[in-house]
Amino acid sequence: MMIHEITDKVGKYKARKRIGRGPGSGVGKTSGRGHKGAGSRAGYSRRANFEGGQMSWTRRLPKRGFTNVNFRQQYHVINVGMLDARLDDGAEVNVKVLSDMGILRDTKFPLKVLGEGDCTKKFSITAAKCSESAKAKIEKAGGSVTLVPVKKWMRDTTKPAGKKGKPAKAKAPVTKNETSEEQQEG
Repeated sequence: MMIHEITDKVGKYKARKRIGRGPGSGVGKTSGRGHKGAGSRAGYSRRANFEGGQMSWTRRLPKRGFTNVNFRQQYHVINVGMLDARLDDGAEVNVKVLSDMGILRDTKFPLKVLGEGDCTKKFSITAAKCSESAKAKIEKAGGSVTLVPVKKWMRDTTKPAGKKGKPAKAKAPVTKNETSEEQQEG
């Protein structure tokens, strides 16, 4: 046996389907597309939920429920147990501080404090919302909670405000001698 006589195992590679190359290929003549109609033409594709012309399930089933996705107010939610574990005694807590520490990802949404966990440290918290249990635990530990109203559209303060134009070039300062010479000429 020579190197050029070695062949692959039979059936290791599946033969490529040669479409439109005569009846022997199994997909000759109409290339497996049938006769006429949009499906036989190039560039045709059915829409995603097309069911052959019958009433689609999206139209058959009734509408139900209510969604408020465009107008809902989102909050950064944090529990007093997390604050107690991550912050020092007497710390000031607000969205900016928590974002700077890496506890919150950004400052896009207002803060909401919930009462899960224990609170043993004194905190000064500024938040949009605070549950009754959280408020009780914080005040029992000697801390305080200040509720601030939620602004309709809050800007993310962690990102820069945007590109600003180049500052104007500073003009050379004018001396008294130059101003008096200009007045005499004019």
